[in-house]
Amino acid sequence: MSEIQSSSTAVLENWVVKPVRLPLIRRRCHGCASGTFRTTGKFRANANHKLIDIWLLALCTGCGDTTKIVVMERVHVRSVRPELLDRVHDNDPSLAAELLHDAALLRRNHIDLDWSDAWRLDTGGPDRADHLDREAVDVSVRFAARIPVRPARLIAEGYGLSRAGVEKLIDDGKLVSSVRLSGKLSGDFTFTLKR
Repeated sequence: MSEIQSSSTAVLENWVVKPVRLPLIRRRCHGCASGTFRTTGKFRANANHKLIDIWLLALCTGCGDTTKIVVMERVHVRSVRPELLDRVHDNDPSLAAELLHDAALLRRNHIDLDWSDAWRLDTGGPDRADHLDREAVDVSVRFAARIPVRPARLIAEGYGLSRAGVEKLIDDGKLVSSVRLSGKLSGDFTFTLKR
Protein backbone atom coordinates (compact mmCIF):
# COMPACT_ATOMS: atom_id res chain seq x y z
CA MET A 1 0.00 0.00 0.00
CA SER A 2 2.81 2.43 0.84
CA GLU A 3 4.39 1.84 -2.58
CA ILE A 4 1.15 2.82 -4.31
CA GLN A 5 0.82 5.95 -2.20
CA SER A 6 4.42 7.00 -2.79
CA SER A 7 4.11 6.48 -6.55
CA SER A 8 1.21 8.95 -6.72
CA THR A 9 3.04 11.79 -4.96
CA ALA A 10 5.05 14.40 -6.83
CA VAL A 11 8.79 13.92 -7.05
CA LEU A 12 11.20 16.85 -7.01
CA GLU A 13 14.09 16.77 -9.45
CA ASN A 14 16.93 19.29 -9.61
CA TRP A 15 18.51 19.94 -12.98
CA VAL A 16 21.52 22.16 -13.65
CA VAL A 17 22.58 23.75 -16.94
CA LYS A 18 26.39 23.97 -16.83
CA PRO A 19 28.88 25.48 -19.25
CA VAL A 20 31.48 23.04 -20.59
CA ARG A 21 33.54 25.62 -22.51
CA LEU A 22 33.49 29.28 -23.41
CA PRO A 23 30.88 30.14 -26.07
CA LEU A 24 31.76 31.09 -29.62
CA ILE A 25 31.76 34.80 -30.38
CA ARG A 26 29.67 35.83 -33.37
CA ARG A 27 31.52 38.44 -35.37
CA ARG A 28 32.30 38.65 -39.07
CA CYS A 29 35.93 37.89 -39.89
CA HIS A 30 37.72 40.38 -42.14
CA GLY A 31 40.07 37.69 -43.46
CA CYS A 32 37.56 35.01 -44.50
CA ALA A 33 33.83 34.30 -44.64
CA SER A 34 33.64 32.91 -41.10
CA GLY A 35 31.26 34.51 -38.63
CA THR A 36 32.58 33.00 -35.40
CA PHE A 37 35.60 33.37 -33.16
CA ARG A 38 36.79 31.22 -30.27
CA THR A 39 38.53 32.56 -27.19
CA THR A 40 40.73 30.58 -24.84
CA GLY A 41 40.87 33.37 -22.28
CA LYS A 42 43.99 35.18 -23.48
CA PHE A 43 44.22 38.91 -22.85
CA ARG A 44 46.35 41.74 -24.12
CA ALA A 45 47.05 44.87 -22.12
CA ASN A 46 48.72 47.95 -23.51
CA ALA A 47 49.76 50.80 -21.23
CA ASN A 48 50.52 54.20 -22.67
CA HIS A 49 51.84 56.48 -19.91
CA LYS A 50 49.05 56.51 -17.31
CA LEU A 51 46.35 55.04 -19.58
CA ILE A 52 45.68 51.36 -20.24
CA ASP A 53 43.77 49.39 -22.85
CA ILE A 54 42.71 45.78 -22.18
CA TRP A 55 41.40 43.37 -24.82
CA LEU A 56 40.16 39.80 -24.75
CA LEU A 57 41.67 37.98 -27.73
CA ALA A 58 39.71 35.58 -29.94
CA LEU A 59 40.73 33.52 -32.97
CA CYS A 60 38.64 33.11 -36.12
CA THR A 61 37.31 29.56 -36.39
CA GLY A 62 37.90 29.68 -40.15
CA CYS A 63 41.31 31.26 -40.79
CA GLY A 64 42.79 31.76 -37.34
CA ASP A 65 43.00 35.57 -37.54
CA THR A 66 42.90 37.35 -34.19
CA THR A 67 40.27 39.86 -33.15
CA LYS A 68 40.28 42.02 -30.04
CA ILE A 69 37.24 42.37 -27.80
CA VAL A 70 37.53 45.70 -25.96
CA VAL A 71 37.39 45.22 -22.19
CA MET A 72 38.76 48.65 -21.22
CA GLU A 73 39.85 51.48 -23.43
CA ARG A 74 41.94 54.48 -22.43
CA VAL A 75 41.31 53.98 -18.71
CA HIS A 76 43.55 55.51 -16.07
CA VAL A 77 45.78 52.74 -14.68
CA ARG A 78 45.11 53.71 -11.05
CA SER A 79 41.35 53.21 -11.54
CA VAL A 80 41.82 49.52 -12.44
CA ARG A 81 41.68 47.13 -9.49
CA PRO A 82 45.05 45.38 -8.97
CA GLU A 83 43.31 41.96 -8.74
CA LEU A 84 41.78 42.53 -12.16
CA LEU A 85 45.16 43.43 -13.65
CA ASP A 86 46.66 40.30 -12.10
CA ARG A 87 43.93 38.16 -13.66
CA VAL A 88 44.48 39.82 -17.04
CA HIS A 89 48.25 39.24 -16.86
CA ASP A 90 47.62 35.60 -15.81
CA ASN A 91 45.23 35.09 -18.76
CA ASP A 92 42.56 33.85 -16.36
CA PRO A 93 39.92 31.89 -18.37
CA SER A 94 37.35 32.42 -15.60
CA LEU A 95 37.74 36.19 -16.12
CA ALA A 96 37.03 35.65 -19.82
CA ALA A 97 33.87 33.73 -18.87
CA GLU A 98 32.78 36.53 -16.53
CA LEU A 99 33.38 39.18 -19.17
CA LEU A 100 31.45 37.25 -21.83
CA HIS A 101 28.43 37.39 -19.52
CA ASP A 102 28.63 41.19 -19.34
CA ALA A 103 25.80 42.52 -21.52
CA ALA A 104 27.39 45.99 -21.71
CA LEU A 105 30.66 44.52 -23.03
CA LEU A 106 28.78 42.52 -25.67
CA ARG A 107 26.81 45.60 -26.78
CA ARG A 108 29.88 47.84 -26.84
CA ASN A 109 31.72 45.34 -29.07
CA HIS A 110 28.66 44.56 -31.26
CA ILE A 111 28.91 40.82 -30.67
CA ASP A 112 26.61 37.95 -29.75
CA LEU A 113 27.46 34.59 -28.24
CA ASP A 114 26.83 31.16 -29.71
CA TRP A 115 26.30 28.64 -26.88
CA SER A 116 25.77 25.64 -29.21
CA ASP A 117 27.63 22.63 -27.74
CA ALA A 118 29.07 24.85 -24.97
CA TRP A 119 26.77 23.59 -22.19
CA ARG A 120 25.37 20.36 -20.79
CA LEU A 121 22.33 19.43 -18.77
CA ASP A 122 22.94 17.60 -15.50
CA THR A 123 19.70 15.87 -14.50
CA GLY A 124 21.09 14.12 -11.43
CA GLY A 125 21.42 10.64 -12.88
CA PRO A 126 19.63 7.96 -14.86
CA ASP A 127 16.93 7.29 -12.22
CA ARG A 128 14.74 10.13 -13.56
CA ALA A 129 12.99 7.78 -16.03
CA ASP A 130 11.48 6.00 -13.03
CA HIS A 131 9.85 9.29 -12.04
CA LEU A 132 7.75 9.43 -15.21
CA ASP A 133 5.33 6.84 -13.77
CA ARG A 134 4.53 9.20 -10.88
CA GLU A 135 1.39 11.30 -10.81
CA ALA A 136 3.51 14.46 -11.18
CA VAL A 137 7.17 15.40 -11.36
CA ASP A 138 8.27 18.86 -10.22
CA VAL A 139 11.56 19.93 -11.77
CA SER A 140 13.71 22.85 -10.66
CA VAL A 141 16.13 24.01 -13.38
CA ARG A 142 19.11 26.07 -12.25
CA PHE A 143 21.57 27.81 -14.56
CA ALA A 144 25.20 27.79 -13.43
CA ALA A 145 25.83 30.57 -15.98
CA ARG A 146 23.61 32.84 -18.07
CA ILE A 147 23.20 30.46 -21.00
CA PRO A 148 20.17 31.19 -23.21
CA VAL A 149 18.39 27.88 -23.89
CA ARG A 150 14.88 26.96 -24.96
CA PRO A 151 13.09 25.28 -22.02
CA ALA A 152 11.38 22.85 -24.41
CA ARG A 153 14.82 21.74 -25.61
CA LEU A 154 16.00 21.18 -22.02
CA ILE A 155 12.90 19.17 -21.16
CA ALA A 156 13.22 17.10 -24.35
CA GLU A 157 16.88 16.40 -23.59
CA GLY A 158 16.24 15.71 -19.91
CA TYR A 159 13.55 13.10 -20.58
CA GLY A 160 14.74 11.78 -23.94
CA LEU A 161 11.68 13.13 -25.74
CA SER A 162 11.35 14.85 -29.09
CA ARG A 163 10.64 18.57 -29.11
CA ALA A 164 7.33 17.83 -30.83
CA GLY A 165 6.53 15.47 -27.95
CA VAL A 166 7.29 18.24 -25.45
CA GLU A 167 5.10 20.68 -27.41
CA LYS A 168 2.24 18.16 -27.33
CA LEU A 169 2.62 17.82 -23.53
CA ILE A 170 2.41 21.63 -23.25
CA ASP A 171 -0.65 21.78 -25.53
CA ASP A 172 -2.36 18.97 -23.55
CA GLY A 173 -1.73 20.82 -20.25
CA LYS A 174 0.50 18.02 -18.93
CA LEU A 175 3.58 20.24 -18.84
CA VAL A 176 3.07 23.48 -16.94
CA SER A 177 5.29 26.26 -15.65
CA SER A 178 4.99 29.79 -14.32
CA VAL A 179 7.32 30.89 -17.15
CA ARG A 180 6.67 30.70 -20.87
CA LEU A 181 8.23 27.46 -22.14
CA SER A 182 8.63 28.81 -25.68
CA GLY A 183 11.42 31.24 -26.48
CA LYS A 184 14.70 31.24 -24.60
CA LEU A 185 15.52 31.54 -20.91
CA SER A 186 18.83 32.02 -19.15
CA GLY A 187 17.52 32.14 -15.60
CA ASP A 188 16.26 29.55 -13.14
CA PHE A 189 12.74 28.20 -13.54
CA THR A 190 10.54 25.31 -12.48
CA PHE A 191 8.03 23.14 -14.30
CA THR A 192 5.64 20.29 -13.50
CA LEU A 193 5.15 17.24 -15.68
CA LYS A 194 1.80 15.54 -15.05
CA ARG A 195 0.97 12.00 -16.02
